[in-house]
Amino acid sequence: MIVDSHCHLDYSNLYNQLDDVVYRASTNQVKLMLTICTTLESFEKIKLIIKKYKNIYGTFGIHPHETKKHTSIDKFFISKIKEENKKVIGIGETGLDYYYNHSDKIIQQKSFEEHISAAKNLDIPVIVHSRNAEDDTYNILINEMKKSNLKVLIHCFTGSKEFAKKLIDIGCYISISGIITFKNSTELSNTVSYIPLNKLLLETDSPYLAPDPYRGKVNEPSYIIHTIEKISSIMGVNKKDVINKTTENFKKLFALT
Repeated sequence: MIVDSHCHLDYSNLYNQLDDVVYRASTNQVKLMLTICTTLESFEKIKLIIKKYKNIYGTFGIHPHETKKHTSIDKFFISKIKEENKKVIGIGETGLDYYYNHSDKIIQQKSFEEHISAAKNLDIPVIVHSRNAEDDTYNILINEMKKSNLKVLIHCFTGSKEFAKKLIDIGCYISISGIITFKNSTELSNTVSYIPLNKLLLETDSPYLAPDPYRGKVNEPSYIIHTIEKISSIMGVNKKDVINKTTENFKKLFALT
């Protein structure tokens, strides 16, 4: 069984054909999916998805791009959402994006800290987006981890090897997307070869980041097999081992049996 640990099934190009998307995923061994929240509006569809499909779980969170529109959402609001929705198993995606800066850095940081506080109180993982913000991401995480335990999944990792090492040293899990299959991903491949298999998860981030040979097209969970093949090659391990271990990691992190 393969797990897609990060997809956006509420987006219209997937949501409007979701039965077919789920079927194609199943025929490619993708039996478990985590559909990720980015806004209040997206969560309304996520609630419907996780109610309809037994093998799909969800999260609640505000993407860093959207934080300026959701400044009133705090740890109490987030915790209430989780308590009302049992199939919500993670908080996010949250974090920092200084590449686009669609929201002010201070607003992003405040929202990130509120999501982390909720995740700690609920004892479930926080799903972290970090782009051009390695230092601030790490400093916020390490500061919060000093206060109490925190389960962290860094999604769609494309950062430096040094950043990966620092994250692994504090117990974070790291998820790899179809970017690893791109022809210009040599540096990322070198970093992935360093990540311990017991700290690795897989994702599509669909409908974005379709792997080769589908690059430029709408991505979907069934395409994750191409990412697995590339990681298997980079790490020098059997595809089955990559599948089994990443599935085991997902279930361990998200406390699923």
